[in-house]
Amino acid sequence: MGSIYVARSAKLARWASDVGLGRYVYKVGVTEEDPKALATQGWAGESDWTIVRKRAIEGVSEEETLARLAGKEKMIDPNLYPRLKGALGVFRLTVPRVENHILVSRALSGESGPVAIKLKHADFAEYLIHNALR
Repeated sequence: MGSIYVARSAKLARWASDVGLGRYVYKVGVTEEDPKALATQGWAGESDWTIVRKRAIEGVSEEETLARLAGKEKMIDPNLYPRLKGALGVFRLTVPRVENHILVSRALSGESGPVAIKLKHADFAEYLIHNALR
């Protein structure tokens, strides 16, 4: 059984913010092994990756997952940014899209009332996993 994971790197987020991509940059992938072992090896030339969220899945390949997610969110092309060093599955997110997702999810589940949303990295990770598995 494989797992889908979402990882983040503070150094890569700082770089992305400097080049105009925004600071909400996450790596999404599917693996059969432990994603923490992959994170210690690093991606995109950075070694400070942490796994924000992971979920067990079956029968889904990484190519299918990334293609499904790329239809909804902007995947950063590693050919345009040499800093990424060929790392596929790096996505840039915007705060309004994640907030809207949370608001709609709450409305559909029956929760009501205006509630201030303070986003955390786990919220971004849940958003990515939800859209990758749809």
